[in-house]
Amino acid sequence: MILRCIIFLLFVVPTLVSGQSQKAVELSEKALKLTKTKVVYDPSYFSMAYPGGDVPAGKGVCTDVVVRAFRGMGLDLQKEVHEDMQAHFSSYPSNWGLTRTDKNIDHRRVPNLQTFFKRKGKSIAITTQSKDYLPGDVVAWNLGGGTTHIGIVSSIKSKDDKRYQIVHNIGAGQVLEDCLFSFKIIGHYRYY
Repeated sequence: MILRCIIFLLFVVPTLVSGQSQKAVELSEKALKLTKTKVVYDPSYFSMAYPGGDVPAGKGVCTDVVVRAFRGMGLDLQKEVHEDMQAHFSSYPSNWGLTRTDKNIDHRRVPNLQTFFKRKGKSIAITTQSKDYLPGDVVAWNLGGGTTHIGIVSSIKSKDDKRYQIVHNIGAGQVLEDCLFSFKIIGHYRYY
């Protein structure tokens, strides 16, 4: 009986306290783990294997943080986005003037990830309330000048304990930062 209580406290209570499912909390942990790996911001186009391809180790951008964290959960966004784009190409942004999919880059574009999450019914309300952004949520921002950005809400609170910090790569590598409301939020997604 005591063992059951301990197991309940260790595994169920943290999920209930955070308001998120255990899988969402695991996603935030996968993202946090990425901050331990040195990555140089590199937006270059790379040819990669399919499925399961990745940019060279030690390189990446904001979308690569999301792709790598989800891959750690067993979901290959390269494959999922590519297949959804093939089946519903006209539903995706035409920002780049493409006439067909490209398995090397489609999953590395913020607007494509946003479209994928929306199409899968994972879009949730955008608010200015920090309590609405929970560990494992994916957030997209408009940085201005047509530049978009994306990251994952971690399970680590800000120093003032008012909001969760974000795992992202905005130029300094895969980092943990208190930046949820630093830019205009244009997307909020909860996959798990």
